[in-house]
Amino acid sequence: MNREPSTDSPQPSATAAVGKQSPRLSAWQARIERLVELVRPWSWLWPPMALAAGLGSFFLVERQQWLGAMLALGMLLAWVLLLSESLIGRLLARRGYPALPRGVTTFIAQLIHQETLFFTLPFLLATTVWHSGQALFTLLIMAMALLSILDPLYYRLAERQRWLYFAFHAQCVFLVVLVTLPTLLHLTTGQSLLLAIGAMALFSLPSLMHLLRPMTPSRWLAMLALLPLLAGVAWVGRAWVPPASLWISGSALSPGFDTQARTPIGSTRLTPSALTSEGLYAFTAIHAPRGLREDVVHVWRQDGEEVDRIPLEIQGGREAGYRSWSHKQNFPEDTPGEWRIDVMTDSGQQIGILRFTVSNDAQAATLADGTIERPSGIPGLDIRQLLPRPESASDETAGKDGETEEAEEIKETEDEAGKAEGMQ
Repeated sequence: MNREPSTDSPQPSATAAVGKQSPRLSAWQARIERLVELVRPWSWLWPPMALAAGLGSFFLVERQQWLGAMLALGMLLAWVLLLSESLIGRLLARRGYPALPRGVTTFIAQLIHQETLFFTLPFLLATTVWHSGQALFTLLIMAMALLSILDPLYYRLAERQRWLYFAFHAQCVFLVVLVTLPTLLHLTTGQSLLLAIGAMALFSLPSLMHLLRPMTPSRWLAMLALLPLLAGVAWVGRAWVPPASLWISGSALSPGFDTQARTPIGSTRLTPSALTSEGLYAFTAIHAPRGLREDVVHVWRQDGEEVDRIPLEIQGGREAGYRSWSHKQNFPEDTPGEWRIDVMTDSGQQIGILRFTVSNDAQAATLADGTIERPSGIPGLDIRQLLPRPESASDETAGKDGETEEAEEIKETEDEAGKAEGMQ
């Protein structure tokens, strides 16, 4: 066990003095303190329990949607209790009633932070595009989760670096809103991201107030100016935030597409002549929570420069992912180079990347053979390996009778840029 911080010791004199004025309130305070002391030796069990709840919500959101939603709702209720305790404690303290010692309230906050960070980790590990800036965001959250279980560091942060502690708290609020709302309310990732940024800005107020103390009129104005600036920076950096409710379960490149079986077909080397004569299909199976409708975009780029932007609409509910594709027929004259297709939400968050090389040398050109591949992740931490793969053509045909018409509805978008100039 880690050594208990000195701040955990109760304050008997102040509590006893005020307790005579409110015996019922003092009795409740004593019960809470006794409960905390009973729970404290077993607090090491809380992070793995929170991680198990996050994994349960992640996997059950499709098979048992109501149970996955209840786990997410339970985490939100824990935050409501934490925020209510803080608000009620301040109101009681202003009226001369007893308040819980800071060591007790910090311990309760630590449990909520651990619950939030370990609950959301499965969602972030599954949706992070590891060859992008999203990897830094997810690694930051993993570092925060580690910090939350190291008592000496956590309590030192809570007592000596209050502004940083409140920033830590605000980031946890951001994660709660980002991960739970798409599942509970079927909000799009863009809507959830806006609400998460708003909540983070609101809970950043204590951090800014500690940084700017003592608060003068000019510093109040500075704080009011910093809040929208903070929100604006978060919105600009949204591409680095994983879309916690969306991920690619499979992707492929092919010269043809079987619309009946909904699967890529054919094989060709991506040389300029092949692209000019056949075009190229980009197939993506995108996993989304049941009931969620999301606008996504296939952004085609050549050597980093945007060439085309093809919109799609996906619908959640299929375990193997909602199958969508874009077909690009018009390629520039100077086709050779490094190409990639960024799969993005309409709010600008990256869901995945498809890369390929176009070359006059057939051996150097990418082979587009319709093979459906999973996105890569960190070995040992890639929980997408446990999720269903997009079915093969024969599997989909065999199972079609057991699926609803809505689940099988497909959104196909053709690139007509080659037929009407000015579309690129």
